[in-house]
Amino acid sequence: MLDTPGEVPVTRDTPASRARGGLLVVGSFVVLLFAIELVNTFMLHGLNRVFGLRPRSADGILDIFTFPLLHANLNHVMSNALPLIIFGFLVFMSGVRVFLTAVACSWLGSGVAVWLIGAGGITVGASGIVFGLFAFLLVRGFFNRNWWQILLSVVLFLAYGSMLFGLIPSFMGFVSWQAHLGGAVGGVVSAVVLRVRSAARRG
Repeated sequence: MLDTPGEVPVTRDTPASRARGGLLVVGSFVVLLFAIELVNTFMLHGLNRVFGLRPRSADGILDIFTFPLLHANLNHVMSNALPLIIFGFLVFMSGVRVFLTAVACSWLGSGVAVWLIGAGGITVGASGIVFGLFAFLLVRGFFNRNWWQILLSVVLFLAYGSMLFGLIPSFMGFVSWQAHLGGAVGGVVSAVVLRVRSAARRG
């Protein structure tokens, strides 16, 4: 059907359009992380000292919003890049609102956990968001009573379940289990929030 003059074309939200949008958004975010790491490397990782998260410090509250964008080195970025793309893309397929809610809750949950119970030093990295998106994908199907989402969560658990060991307190100082735990809690919270909103709209 042809559009008549003066009418605004309707953009249909199809799985294909969501897939393209998901790849664009998540891919752009990962590219941004690599670009920041490149600049940070030339600055001898001076950005980490300014914008990295310091537990229980007054200025550390603002660093909650910046520390996932920074990393210790290129390998650190690469270790987060692939799961970010996979989990982020799968979450985005449920819609922009779902994606933004899951990322925001994971980001904030990770930062608040590090600020409250971090062991000290400076924490950087997007792994808290990775754990948050993973946790969201694992639990949302049970809240939504959606068998396809539950099946996806089982497949993801079988493929990436070993990641959950990252929630256990570790003696390795370079691994922030606090960020992982906070991000995972944030992911579960986002699933609950989205379920409540969905039930309220139906009510």
